[in-house]
Amino acid sequence: MQGVLAPLQLIVCLVSAWLVVRYLRTGLGETAATISVVAKTLVLYAIMITGAIWEREVFGRYLFAASFFWEDVVSMLVIALHTAYLVALMFGLLDTRELMWLALAAYASYVLNALQFFLKLRAARREQPGELAPAMARE
Repeated sequence: MQGVLAPLQLIVCLVSAWLVVRYLRTGLGETAATISVVAKTLVLYAIMITGAIWEREVFGRYLFAASFFWEDVVSMLVIALHTAYLVALMFGLLDTRELMWLALAAYASYVLNALQFFLKLRAARREQPGELAPAMARE
């Protein structure tokens, strides 16, 4: 599942980031940008839930297993920023420009988190090409 959701999330993030930046630069496409951020957040929730289930099956814990502790810590920041966007959107706590800046902050944290997982996968493939890498690829 992660092998499908991770690339999907990256594509959704790139498209959404383009729409958000476009809105911030031109003022055009507010609705498209907003919908794209909500879509990105929903994909994030899906990957976080399936990732936690995978972590439970492999390491016996839904989150913060020793092998993924720091990745999970940053994941909580990613979730918090994306959720803050949804809350602010639903309750009108920020204007549109502020929402878009919050979305970009959430995306920056996502990129950092994705980089963490990528580096972990790369290191695992170098250390144990036949054992850990296939399990990590499901991540």
